[in-house]
Amino acid sequence: MPSVKAERAARTRQKILLAAAEVFDETGYEKAAVTQVVERAGLTLGALYFHFGSKQGLAEALMNAQPTTIEPHLESTGLQRVVDITLVWADRMKRDPILRAGVRLAVEQGSHGMNDASSFEEWRTLMRSHLDVARADGELRAAVDPDQLARFVVGACTGMQVYSQLATQRADLMERVQDMWELLLPSVARESLADEIQVDSERVPAS
Repeated sequence: MPSVKAERAARTRQKILLAAAEVFDETGYEKAAVTQVVERAGLTLGALYFHFGSKQGLAEALMNAQPTTIEPHLESTGLQRVVDITLVWADRMKRDPILRAGVRLAVEQGSHGMNDASSFEEWRTLMRSHLDVARADGELRAAVDPDQLARFVVGACTGMQVYSQLATQRADLMERVQDMWELLLPSVARESLADEIQVDSERVPAS
């Protein structure tokens, strides 16, 4: 059982992360200042540097926090779970500041001197793990490589959210994700399963 001190530290860390997410999402990395973050969090610079070390450390923590905002909401397995991850992701991108900031920072990181693909690799590894289950359960067509499909889905979602942000402020992101799966599923899912995989937004659990 965590001690009172550990619980307090975890709450402080999460409070800083949320404040940083809001600031980074609003202004981007370059214009964001750590003083803005601590003011919004109602904490001190010392607390921020203790937990994250630097502004870059904050950005890295947000980029790597993306999957943890999605996975706890899901109960499905295999190919349906991969679809569900993308549906929940599309929904949360409209209202979860930690997810939005993490995605923005990951996509824009080259403009501020970072070159860290670990957040994309985390998504790929997550997708691959569930696609391996789908393969073992006979859900995928014989020619489908789980790792290749995982890399494609991560890349496609990255591009879709950029396009959707520019075109509609992500209002149509869910529709774009659904379109992707309607095109993909007939090619990757076992023929008898393709029509059983659900891609409707009602699969997104209420938060």
